[in-house]
Amino acid sequence: MATIPANAGITVPSQAAVTLDHLGDDEIFGEGKKPGFDIRYVIAAIRTNLLVIVAIIIAALTLALVATMLDTKRYTAVASVQINDQSQRVLGNAEENQSEVNGVWDTDRFLQTQVDVLKSRALALRVIKRLRLEGNAKFYEQMEAGAPGPGASPSAVRELTIGLLRSNMLIKLPRTSRVAMITFESTDPVLSAQVANAFAEEFIQASLQQRYDSSAYARNFVANQLQDAKGKLEESERNLNDYARSAGLIRTRNLEQGSSGNEGDAGSGASSVTTASLLQLNAAASQAKANRIAAEARLGSLNSKSLLADRDAMQNPAVQQLFTQRAEVEAKLQDELTRHLEGHPNVRQLRAQLKVIDGQLNMAAQNVRTGVRAEFEAAVATERQLVAQVSALKTATLAEQDSSVQYNLLAREADTNRALYDGLLQRYKELNASAGISTSNISIIDAADPPQGPSSPNLMKNLAYALLAGLGIAAVTTFLRNQFDDTVRVPEDVEHKLELPLLGVIPRSRDSDLLEELADPKSAVSEGYNSLRGALLYSTSHGLPKSLLVTSSQPSEGKTTTSYAIAQGFARMGRKVLLVDVDLRRPSLHRRIGLDNEKGMSTLLTNQDSIHHVVKPSGLTNLDVITSGPVPPSPTELIASTRMEELIEELSARYDVVVFDSPPILGLADAPLMSALVDGVIFIIESERARRGSLKAALRRLRTMRPMLLGAVLTMFDPNKAGNRYSEYYGYDYYTYSPSDKKKG
Repeated sequence: MATIPANAGITVPSQAAVTLDHLGDDEIFGEGKKPGFDIRYVIAAIRTNLLVIVAIIIAALTLALVATMLDTKRYTAVASVQINDQSQRVLGNAEENQSEVNGVWDTDRFLQTQVDVLKSRALALRVIKRLRLEGNAKFYEQMEAGAPGPGASPSAVRELTIGLLRSNMLIKLPRTSRVAMITFESTDPVLSAQVANAFAEEFIQASLQQRYDSSAYARNFVANQLQDAKGKLEESERNLNDYARSAGLIRTRNLEQGSSGNEGDAGSGASSVTTASLLQLNAAASQAKANRIAAEARLGSLNSKSLLADRDAMQNPAVQQLFTQRAEVEAKLQDELTRHLEGHPNVRQLRAQLKVIDGQLNMAAQNVRTGVRAEFEAAVATERQLVAQVSALKTATLAEQDSSVQYNLLAREADTNRALYDGLLQRYKELNASAGISTSNISIIDAADPPQGPSSPNLMKNLAYALLAGLGIAAVTTFLRNQFDDTVRVPEDVEHKLELPLLGVIPRSRDSDLLEELADPKSAVSEGYNSLRGALLYSTSHGLPKSLLVTSSQPSEGKTTTSYAIAQGFARMGRKVLLVDVDLRRPSLHRRIGLDNEKGMSTLLTNQDSIHHVVKPSGLTNLDVITSGPVPPSPTELIASTRMEELIEELSARYDVVVFDSPPILGLADAPLMSALVDGVIFIIESERARRGSLKAALRRLRTMRPMLLGAVLTMFDPNKAGNRYSEYYGYDYYTYSPSDKKKG
């Protein structure tokens, strides 16, 4: 048989036995503070409903498996496109080739805009036209949608097709990437790949078309402005030519512009023939004057010094050659003088050569002076002629300037119109050349290939979802069952449902004779009551109460057996114990222990007998018994009398412990009245029979008398049942004594 350890299942905090005078009304009636979250109780609830939980999960998994097997296979194709926030033009100048970059703060908004474009109705229409899906019966069949009837309007067919495309397409753009994933799902792998690729390609085409269309307005505007500028330019140039012809002005404006490529204003960029001649002659006259001054300076220099001292004369080649010859002759002369006298023929000959060379030098120097004088005279003549021509042209130019004022105004207007026309023409050419030929900021990274296997139904994913759903339903079911199940089944329910300290757990007897099992100290029932006895020894701050009342909410929950077991246990410890049956309505203690019931508590309360006449030996050492006696006509009046209080005080003085076996609480006033007179009350609860509602009602009635409620005892607990075996109190089979052990004991 199984036994429970002496300290198993015992919760006896000192505050459990605090006098109820210190408790508030909410706590007295069981409506005080609720116990906090207890993971152990949750685990116990899960264990209790484990079969239901497993059944729900298995049902959910089975439904998922069946649904997966019956579901149509669908295929998902994926195409990836890179979306950049910049692009470059193929044509254009350096500035236009620069990247068109969005601000960093606007990048996220730009990327989200592109995702919205991918999901747009307009792009879906482009894909429908590209793949010719509108009205395609095969397409509707592959999308598991009914084909539109013959009488359906074109707009209804178009809306149906667009809805099928957009509902089966999914765009994914991670926050840390610029690569968008375009996925499309259908029952045909080839169709899925075609639609995904069509979305990617049409997305690029739509982006380029948008760029081209955005420049159409600019091109039209520039073309209109160019036409107006052309008319104004032609009119201004016509007026300019007419005025020049009528005034007799010949301008070199067009020639200068054509050669230089620059367009200046009328004053600087255009001039007449007379003005050009004046400028040329004036420059020539200035140069002639400079030449005359230079020649005059050279001539004056020659006249003021020796001919051979002049630098120009010395730089003359003929003079330099003569000086070289003279030096050679002088060298020879010196050489001869070292060897001969002055009158020697060689010496005289060399002297004669030196004289000839000196004459030639004077003549050459004189020729240089003559040449400088001639240059000076020519420069003077040239200067006079040019000055005279400049004076004549000045008069003609001044006369021409008077008639050039209007010409300059007309020329300036023509230049302005030409500059405007050239600028517009250049811009118009650039717009026509670069419109629509910029590189796209969108590129396909991976084209979609027909998937090799179906993407749905995914058995593992469906099973995972079913498992989560099953767990959720099981959790809700367990919670609801626990909330609506008010039966006290396991020891944990005593504390959580009734908020009472648990004094002990008494297992269900496995023998037909409970007294024999109580007599066996190794039986599970004896061990349970031994644990209860140990809990009662420390149930109050001063130890074991002198008087104990054993009661329950309803009959036949084990009050009498528990009362007898408690009294027997303390008697075996050497305590002098008295067991009193105060159930004056349906007494059973005398039958349980085999005593007559002619005299007892009822005769004591009516003063018909004394205590020593009604006290009977139980057959056990230190244990006496007072039976209930004859059933009185009004038991409640006897219990509520002052005689009962006097008897309790007298019996408590004679015995170490007095145990009262009382009637149930519900429907009777006996037990609540007795609870106010004793030192401690033990509440008996039968496992799997007692309901939380009736138990709380009994406790409320009991607590109105403000007794010292020591705790509860759970009786007839069967840990071998499926629900109870998950309790913390299941497991005492480890301590079960075998028949051989009992014989040895």
